[in-house]
Amino acid sequence: MGDVLPFERKTVWEKHKGSSLCRDGFHKWVVVTERKFDVKQGKLVTEYRCQRCGKIKTKLL
Repeated sequence: MGDVLPFERKTVWEKHKGSSLCRDGFHKWVVVTERKFDVKQGKLVTEYRCQRCGKIKTKLL
């Protein structure tokens, strides 16, 4: 017969570890640089930064 493992509940911190809005794809985008010109592509670029995690995305206009 195998060993019996004691049952332990996860704490609230362990239960919600790794689940945050940004990790689930719900960023809070804020415009950092608006209407910057990209010379190579010849288009206007708007740069966004997430307020919570700091991830950066760019959007071509």
